[in-house]
Amino acid sequence: MKWRENYQRYKERLTDVNWYFVGGLFFLVLVIFGFSLTGWKLTKLVNDAQQVPIDAVVVKGERHYLTDSEIQMALKSLLSRSFFSANVTQVQKALEALPWVYRASVKREWPSKLKVYIQEQQVLAHWNGNQWINQQGDVFQAVVPKHIEMGPLPYLYGPNGEAKDMLKSYQQLKKLLAINGFHVERLTLTPRRAWQVILANGIELHLGREDKMRRVQRFIDVYPILKKENKPIDHVDLRYDTGLAIGWKKRQSENR
Repeated sequence: MKWRENYQRYKERLTDVNWYFVGGLFFLVLVIFGFSLTGWKLTKLVNDAQQVPIDAVVVKGERHYLTDSEIQMALKSLLSRSFFSANVTQVQKALEALPWVYRASVKREWPSKLKVYIQEQQVLAHWNGNQWINQQGDVFQAVVPKHIEMGPLPYLYGPNGEAKDMLKSYQQLKKLLAINGFHVERLTLTPRRAWQVILANGIELHLGREDKMRRVQRFIDVYPILKKENKPIDHVDLRYDTGLAIGWKKRQSENR
């Protein structure tokens, strides 16, 4: 019968088909479809993640001068971005632009948090009356919060650009004088490069341009002799190679 002949031909054709090739082709189509679906899902996930807002900023580091409100104001515009689009370098620079911040580091913490570590300026001295010197010898200007007591800090006065060298000289003089019971209240480097020191007891030392450490040592050596005079010392001029000149304070009775 004709239908049997057609069936037989169809069966023979199926036998001739390379089923390994067909199976491989079908598997390849499934793989391509799977990758396409995965790529679409990943793209959607990334796009959604780009919109994740920053939920919190965690600030660490010892702080005495910097307030939370100052940090919020500095980061206000930057934190309006999403977790992934926020530029941590810009956040770091915005924080380090604050006067009381010496250094800041910023990193992301999944899923929606920024972690900030702040190192404040460590003040070692006044500089030229209205500025400060930190422990690295850098000069900066900042307003001290009303609730902060700065404590006794030395006053350094000198030409612009000399802060680092003056801080080093101050530390050397401080060490030498402290051993002998003196404390530096003020150190000045004049435009003519001459050194002047005012001690906490009010004595002013004129050291000249050279050999300031040796001249301070000369004052230390002779001071016990000067004390025996039982007169208040106003200043000591040490700009001589070997000697010195004493300026005595006038007693109140002499001023009348």
